[in-house]
Amino acid sequence: MIFKPVILKIAFLLFLNAMVFSCESGNKNSNLQRAKVNINNDWQYLENNTEHIGDAQKETHWKKINLPHSWNALDATDITPGYRRSASWYKKDLNIPNIISGQIYQLYFEGVNIESEVYVNGEKVGGHTGGYIGFLVDITKAISTGNNEILVRVDNTYNPEVIPSQKSDFFIFGGITRDVWLETLPSDYLSNLKITTPKVSNSNAEIQATVVVNSSNISNLKVKASLLDADGTSIKSSLFDISDSMSEINFKSIVNPKLWDIDHPNLYTLAVQLVEDNIVKDEISDRVGFRWFEFKDYGAFYLNGKRLLLRGTHRHEEHAGVGAAMSNKQHRADMELIKDMGANFVRLAHYPQDPEIYKACDELGLLVWDELPWCRGGLGNDAWKLNTKNMLEEIIEQNYNHPSIILWSLGNEIYWLPDFENGDNRENINVYLKELNDYAHKLDPSRKTAIRKYYEGADIVDVFSPSIWSGWYSGSYKSYQKAIDQYKKEYPHFLHAEYGGSSHLGRHTENPITGEGKIQSDGWEEAIVQTDVANIAQIGDWSENYIVDLFDWHLRISENDSTFVGNVQWAFKDFGTPLRPENAIPYMNQKGLVDRTGKPKDAFYVFKSYWGKDPFAYIESHTWTERQGPKGKSRDISVYSNCPEVELFLNGKSLGVKRRDTKIFPASGLNWTLNFNEGENNLKAIGKISNSKEVIDSLKINYRYAKNEKARALKLSYKLLNNGNYLVTAKAIDAKGLRCLDYEERVYFQCLNGGEALISQGTPTGSEIIEMANGQASIEIKRHSKDKPLQVMVLNQNFKGTYLTIN
Repeated sequence: MIFKPVILKIAFLLFLNAMVFSCESGNKNSNLQRAKVNINNDWQYLENNTEHIGDAQKETHWKKINLPHSWNALDATDITPGYRRSASWYKKDLNIPNIISGQIYQLYFEGVNIESEVYVNGEKVGGHTGGYIGFLVDITKAISTGNNEILVRVDNTYNPEVIPSQKSDFFIFGGITRDVWLETLPSDYLSNLKITTPKVSNSNAEIQATVVVNSSNISNLKVKASLLDADGTSIKSSLFDISDSMSEINFKSIVNPKLWDIDHPNLYTLAVQLVEDNIVKDEISDRVGFRWFEFKDYGAFYLNGKRLLLRGTHRHEEHAGVGAAMSNKQHRADMELIKDMGANFVRLAHYPQDPEIYKACDELGLLVWDELPWCRGGLGNDAWKLNTKNMLEEIIEQNYNHPSIILWSLGNEIYWLPDFENGDNRENINVYLKELNDYAHKLDPSRKTAIRKYYEGADIVDVFSPSIWSGWYSGSYKSYQKAIDQYKKEYPHFLHAEYGGSSHLGRHTENPITGEGKIQSDGWEEAIVQTDVANIAQIGDWSENYIVDLFDWHLRISENDSTFVGNVQWAFKDFGTPLRPENAIPYMNQKGLVDRTGKPKDAFYVFKSYWGKDPFAYIESHTWTERQGPKGKSRDISVYSNCPEVELFLNGKSLGVKRRDTKIFPASGLNWTLNFNEGENNLKAIGKISNSKEVIDSLKINYRYAKNEKARALKLSYKLLNNGNYLVTAKAIDAKGLRCLDYEERVYFQCLNGGEALISQGTPTGSEIIEMANGQASIEIKRHSKDKPLQVMVLNQNFKGTYLTIN
């Protein structure tokens, strides 16, 4: 089915960033002014998939909620296979005390996943196909003074005609997953402000912009545009004529512009007014960043004329407990943590994301790969093609003005697992891919197009990423240099997107499995069917140690290659997937540098040691405080730091100062061999900075000479958390009571009485089924009342039940 909205289609609407600014001296405001009000609060939710609004209106079992909201927030990552793919209804009473004649009223939805229909007072006023793009609904003719009933039917049912494919490795969360706004506009108003900077240098810049004028009579109207710096000072200002409902704005000779770059993301504002006889009828604005970039043929990437190594990661839009229905605060926290790690590039995988993300990238100085969600599924039918092309247009038009965006990606693994017969036919795919590529360049000639892991289309797009998963899905991580050397010669604009592997927080080993002697070391390609290739993903231990080494090896190579564009780690944060029920945390892709709440794993500090600016030191590992080995057995300790020198102390004794050198593996040479005492050992690392400044990291390690025997039981303990909840921990112990550091089997938690377990979070302390990490696993419990005992149980196939009562 092809869905044709009866709404005002968004090409690009500047008032997504609605910003009312002061009129300059001499201009007066008209009585009609635009406004934008968030209406996230006080909605109701009905889990009923009826297609008829009348049936929904008769229902009495509505649940009070606030937006954003997803009905898959917990069921996507619970222990039951599958997740709800159906429809639901949302309702809100919208009170409009006074309707002003001539005013335009509309609802703006930042994202409704994945198809929607919108009703006002029983009348259908619009809808949308595609869950990751904003859309407008004009409700002017449907509203009345007083209360107005807003009803939205949302449907994430499997529909092969709407991308992304069901076979994608992530959840398609259903719901109104982003903010909703009530916007009011005057009868004569501006829209579709599109800004380009065709000429930029260190000494001079130019702005060209267009804006649509919506008016039945433009004879006396003018457009006034002003370029303001970050302090609000006017740099340029002029009046422009209107022709065919469009005004073209041009400012030349902007002298010595403050450039937008990753370290100084300078932003200007282009403020535009619709003026009639010195009266301001409407006003909109958007931000501008002056920058230029270039991918050198068979060479590096340049920003503002300087070589810049792209240091990237990927982001999926989800968080523990809420799924895709994240708050703006949570969105911002993700991007700030990515920036704090030192990244300068982010690939938004595998779909356009919340407006807050682009805003953050503009402000923080993060370059962006924005992606059309053509992820797997092959080529579809005519309806699929139309929906996909419409979605590409919406992505480009809505995000056009963001200086952070440099790449429009046309998809990922697009030929994999076709949803339609003959959908993996390369000739047919290439015809359509070329159509999309041409359309993207028509909509935006200033940016480049990209695609990942579709080799037959590598010469269609501007920038290409092959599949290189050295050390995980194929081969050894030591083959990475060979892989990039090959592809640098083969593709003129080669950017490596996706590398890494899974790690289970808190799992460590003295001897990580590297696969040497068991796998073909030179491979790096990811196979569709994983059983076809022996790899570390299958035979590895999922330890944090191994992943630290893998990333350290990759970064050592990329950081020391002067002609490499850069690479993009997969993925910044653990995320949910229906395709991985047997992982250490079921239904979680655990390739993140941080867990699903944003808590860093060891690998985070590896990247920060290469990329981060604020001095720090991190002893590997703060989640490995119980270790064992024979007396006299030497152990290696690495410190990840960006300081020029680090001194390590064991039990108060200096083990020497080492200088950091990124050409040395591991840990850029910050590695010491030592012997632990039996019992408590105290490590201290001092990172030495110029001017006698230091950063310090400390770690206590309990080391034993006795090796545990086979696990004989599970033992439960607890501690009270600052939030008032209890952290209940299960440990596997042997016959002597020693914790079994090599025990990795699944355990199953259950809160029997007196409280409830924090479950379905997809986190190391929020999953009722989880593999142990070094013989230990935990679950967070919320107690109902201190007057009643709290009872918790843990078991698995070998141990039939251990119980804990907290009185």
